[in-house]
This record gives sequence, structure tokens and C-alpha cells, in this order.
Amino acid sequence: MTELCRHIGPDTDVPAGDIGVGGREIGFMFGQYKRIRNEFTGVLTGKGLTYGGSLARTEATGYGLCYFTEEMLNCMKGDSFKGKTVVISGSGNVAIYATEKATQLGGKVVALSDSNGYIYDPNGINLAVVKQIKEVERGRIKEYAARVPGSVYTEGCKGIWTVKCDIALPCATQNELDEESAKILLANGVIAVAEGANMPSTPGAIEAFQSAGILFAPAKASNAGGVATSGLEMSQNSQRLSWTFEEVDAKLKNIMVTIFHDSYNAAKKYGMEGNLVAGANIAGFEKIADAMIAQGVC
Repeated sequence: MTELCRHIGPDTDVPAGDIGVGGREIGFMFGQYKRIRNEFTGVLTGKGLTYGGSLARTEATGYGLCYFTEEMLNCMKGDSFKGKTVVISGSGNVAIYATEKATQLGGKVVALSDSNGYIYDPNGINLAVVKQIKEVERGRIKEYAARVPGSVYTEGCKGIWTVKCDIALPCATQNELDEESAKILLANGVIAVAEGANMPSTPGAIEAFQSAGILFAPAKASNAGGVATSGLEMSQNSQRLSWTFEEVDAKLKNIMVTIFHDSYNAAKKYGMEGNLVAGANIAGFEKIADAMIAQGVC
């Protein structure tokens, strides 16, 4: 941060956390930024609530993923999470809060994983146990099986995609869901896949999903809730305000619904209706291209 501080700022680049960088690390970096610059600005998001952080920022990526998925199901299939069996990879921030929101929306999450293996609980994941293991004890997901009767732990995280489900939400890491796993999911009747991690599906997996005609939401659209809420955190910092959880959550939901429709409409406009990968790419490109042209770059 001693070197980085001169290259970042609220109107230039704004770093945030990711894998291995949580609230503790953001706090250390923000403290050093303030010491050197002698200013409080909304530079570094995911801050603690005592020094400029936003309520709902922790939940934002997982919640946003489910808001996007729910809108996708509703708009493209006339369906919802209600009554659906859900498999979610990972057991970090995104996976935990995707599990929470999917459950609130009526789904039953039956599997979670970490880098060693995965748990399967046919009765639905007991999220309180997962939070205790992962957020408090910093333990491994296999400990869940020892605490919750009826659940099973299996070594090897890739095997999570063999669990039969209606909705799959890859929320662990890049390239975790390959073509072989995609074909297993399809054979088991999956109807929707939405990415919560950054690019968790390989190109082969994406091709398999699209060829099968199921609903597929790419990460650049469906996992935008985290960075969107970072923007909301910066807004609060600029105004010296602290919004309620409900206010932030409502804004997040509206953002994710809007992103879905922007992606869907862009795909439809260019003759690729239902292809949200193309739609998200086109919508993002058009926004940037139009801004560049308006500012004299042509």
C-alpha cells in the first residue's frame, strides 16, 4: 500500500477484496492508505462497518447472484427457485450468502464444497453450522458431516457436480466446472446454471450448456452484485451516510434485475435471444463504445 497509494483513489482505481483478501486485509490496507494520504475517501471497498463499510456488502455477491438467477428463471422460463434443488460449489463468502438467499427464495441447497471435497445433505444445508465452521473457526467443510446427522462428506471437490440438482451455482474459483462435469449436470436434469465465481465454467462447459438450451448466466453479469455494492459503499462514503441493510439490499436487487434485462435485451436485439453470454458482452461493449464516441474517440 505504501507504493500503491499513489496509483489508486475514489476517482481512479478502487480495489476490493477477493479470494484470500477479506475485511481484515482491507482494514490493514485502508489504515495504511489513510496514514500516508491523511484523508478519508471511498478508496478500497469491503471496509468494516466502523470505518466506512456498507451493510449488505458481505452478502452482496451471493445475494446478487440469486436475484439475477431468480429474474432469469422468471423471465425466460416462468419459473423460480421455489421447490428447486440447488447445488452450490465453494463455502466462502459468495457460496455462503448464495445459499442463504437461495433458501430464502424457496430453494433447497443440498451441497457445498471447499478445495478438499464436498458435503451432501439431502435435508438441506444447515447454514448456521457452515458459518460456524467457515466464518468463526476457519475450518474445513468436512467438519460439517461430523456435526450434522444424515450428511456425507466426499473427498475431491470436482465430484460436487455429480449431485443431482435443478440449479447449479458455481461459486468457488475459476475453471472449476469443465465440460465433463457440465455433461453430468445436464444428464441429471439441471435447468439453470449461474456463475457466482469469476469465470468458473470452462469454454467447453459453456458450449455444452448453450447447446443443450438450458439457462446459463455468465459471471460478468450474474456475479456483479459485489462490485455493484462496492459502488453503493462509495456513494455512502461520499455523502457521509450509512444506509440501512434494507436500503442497500433493495438497490442491489434493482441493479441485478436491470443487468439481467440489459443482457437479455442486447442478445435479442442482435438476433441471439436467450444467449446471455453474448448479451452481457454486447451490453457492456455498447455502453463503453457509446461513451467513447460521445467523448470524441472515433
